[in-house]
Amino acid sequence: EDIHDYDIAKTALANGTEELIPSKVAFALVKGENPLRVWREYRKLTQQQLAEQVLISVPYLSQLETGKRTASVEVLTKLVAALKLDAVDDLVA
Repeated sequence: EDIHDYDIAKTALANGTEELIPSKVAFALVKGENPLRVWREYRKLTQQQLAEQVLISVPYLSQLETGKRTASVEVLTKLVAALKLDAVDDLVA
């Protein structure tokens, strides 16, 4: 069973349906850093680039990253897609 699970994981990594997350990202999330900022930086996107993809302003994105504002479900859904995440839960601290 372990070998079977390993083969499934290896295939998923090879075809791009799964990815390995560096410990730096995992530790930042565990420490409570803003998930939106952590994922944006991990994906090597500037605030400008991400804001353009999601069709929001850079100041609004900045406020989301600092916790000064809360995103709507629609914006969260767009952010999840742009950051190639699985679910809105990945962005909610």
